Amino acid sequence: MEGSFNQGNSVIHRMDPRIKLILAFLFSAVVSVSSHWLTFVPGFGLAFILVMVARLPLKKVFLRLMMVNGLILFLWAFLPFTVRGASLWTLGPLMATKEGTLLAALITVRSNVIVLALLALVSTTPVFALGHAMNELGVPGKIVQLFFFTSRYIHVIHEEYQRLARALKMRGFRRKSNLLTYRTYAYLVGMLLVRSYERAERVKEAMLCRGFQGRFYALSEFHLGLGDIFIATGLLAGVALTALLEWI
Repeated sequence: MEGSFNQGNSVIHRMDPRIKLILAFLFSAVVSVSSHWLTFVPGFGLAFILVMVARLPLKKVFLRLMMVNGLILFLWAFLPFTVRGASLWTLGPLMATKEGTLLAALITVRSNVIVLALLALVSTTPVFALGHAMNELGVPGKIVQLFFFTSRYIHVIHEEYQRLARALKMRGFRRKSNLLTYRTYAYLVGMLLVRSYERAERVKEAMLCRGFQGRFYALSEFHLGLGDIFIATGLLAGVALTALLEWI
């Protein structure tokens, strides 16, 4: 989440992170359990408005959506053929059902609407502000610490992987569909886990030497302003409308 999206000065960027987390949770919960297509109209409209108000670069938003839909594409390869129902079309011995296709489409729409809202509400907030907001909202301390350390060291672990991959390449390793390749990648993953564990132990010892007692302290406090209340009220009304269309 730490990236280009949290660099901005829009109304959404300036909102209290606690309010954004609450709204993101409520919106995601309502959309994730929705099953009526009419429900997604106000949901998508609200998510798109949030993206526009946050003034996020649409090209980067589209690329993020493409990444998500790349994963969802695997569902389209299985769900239409594995869910029982009325036949829609056939591909050799495989039969795609209407129910399976509708389920895949439903998951696709849900995912895109939720991701749009999260990009506007969550990714516009720096990671450390999100962590402190989670702590203020009563999220267990261990989860907050796990969130902090993951966001801090995921890039370090990726750099470690790149160093190991470069070492393999310098030794003439070439990927192929054979046992040597599978064994080599198993060694690579194992070595990455070992080095990650060793780094975690060093970080732990360094923090204990500096007096860490299991809690991060913020240098600033959050302040809930009238603008936050006004925007939150409007967003809650949109979420309520989405829920109303689902359960009426």
